[in-house]
Amino acid sequence: MQTDLAPEVVWSLLLELRRAARAWEARPAGLGFGLTVSGQPTLTPAADATAFIEITDTGSWIARRPIPPFSAELLDLYLPMALADRRQPFTLAHLGQSLDGRIATVCGASCSINGPENLTHLHRMRALSDAVLVGAGTVECDDPQLTTRRVVGPHPVRVVIDPHRRLDAAHRLFQDRTAPTWLICAEALADQPGPGYAEVIGIPQEDQCLSLREMVQRLRERGLCGLFIEGGGVTVSAFLQAGMLDCLQLGIAPLIIGSGRPGVTLPVIDHLSQGLRPCHRRYIMGEDVLFDCWLRD
Repeated sequence: MQTDLAPEVVWSLLLELRRAARAWEARPAGLGFGLTVSGQPTLTPAADATAFIEITDTGSWIARRPIPPFSAELLDLYLPMALADRRQPFTLAHLGQSLDGRIATVCGASCSINGPENLTHLHRMRALSDAVLVGAGTVECDDPQLTTRRVVGPHPVRVVIDPHRRLDAAHRLFQDRTAPTWLICAEALADQPGPGYAEVIGIPQEDQCLSLREMVQRLRERGLCGLFIEGGGVTVSAFLQAGMLDCLQLGIAPLIIGSGRPGVTLPVIDHLSQGLRPCHRRYIMGEDVLFDCWLRD
């Protein structure tokens, strides 16, 4: 029986927790992580002698035996998304950017800003979420697949926010059936056929913008309670300004671009006291630094 908590073991436990959390009507009290005799991850009562890790009522964790630092980081970073369910939904956004706050060049090039460790992190977040959301601009520039090719784990539902239906069907995520793809647009345009294999969902508008609260509510009604907003800057900024994020992650690369597309953009403030100073943790990811910022008490 494997008894250490190596990173691959912890990742297997997180995937098992994600699977179970989506099936619970309510989270069991006194929950623990353990391994079977054959070394398979299992959920167990926290009082069980085989439990390596105890999950508290607040969603934090307590180790019952020494745990390697990187394994502890996996739990800190990914446990909240793994635990997302109907009663405790979770919405997290991520942006990868340069030291000077750029997420892409003026023409949209962005794929080499962050290193491979941050890319693996994105794929882990996808695997633990129910849905990964991106704006139409991200699809236009990057033509992403939004799958979990770099890690073991399920593909999330892919949600593209395209209010005015500007995207055509040529993009890869509209053409493959690796994972379900939904296109969200204004209600007035929802009767048009979807691009490729995408399902179209119409959302009402507020002040000529899609209602993000209605959008999130519709997704949760369909069982998508763990939402990962992967980009781009306009989309993440809109969710942040609307107060719709539980957590914001910024992956900072040691790169100065000097011009280009900004990351977070919010309304102008007059005093620094009006800015956000969230509680946060920092994680080293290769040459990058990830700021994990909590926006809820």
